[in-house]
Amino acid sequence: MSAVTFFKEFSRNWKTVGAVAPSSPALAERMMESAEISKARHILELGPGTGALTTAIQDSRSKDSSYLGIEINTTFANQLRQRFTDMSFEVAGAQEFDFAAYLKDREPIDVIISGLPWTAFPRSLQESILGNVLPHLAPSGRFATFAYYGFHRMPSGQRFRELLHQKLPGVETSRVVWANVPPAFVYVGRK
Repeated sequence: MSAVTFFKEFSRNWKTVGAVAPSSPALAERMMESAEISKARHILELGPGTGALTTAIQDSRSKDSSYLGIEINTTFANQLRQRFTDMSFEVAGAQEFDFAAYLKDREPIDVIISGLPWTAFPRSLQESILGNVLPHLAPSGRFATFAYYGFHRMPSGQRFRELLHQKLPGVETSRVVWANVPPAFVYVGRK
């Protein structure tokens, strides 16, 4: 996807796109390492956007793993379906997607990768999304997301960090990835 398309979608939907540029390969690599994506059997990605993390997932996952991406932006979802034909994408908000119906005849989700703009969300939406997603994470499953360095000190960033610690014991923080715009780090927690 071109930078122009990304910027157009950001301009139209800045509250849901939440970034001015796609995640860098360095941040994507840190996310894959932190989430241990190569060991995953069933992967869920929240907010795949333009596919920066999706590309890294595709390159890192085992060939027999399954993948679902939940994307609220229809333009992004349609482009992802064309690029990643062996992966599934649904257009929905992560707080409303029916994971119980989706998982009825499937293995539990053992890795959740999130590219959602958590600091742009009010607490109620942060809680709704985590409340809908985390119950479907397998025991010992991993949840990985990133935060922009500096933004994590904002009230909404601090609220999100506290919420993660409440929902997932032992949340760890990676080193800062300076080769990202803006610099970012990864939160990873286990159920």
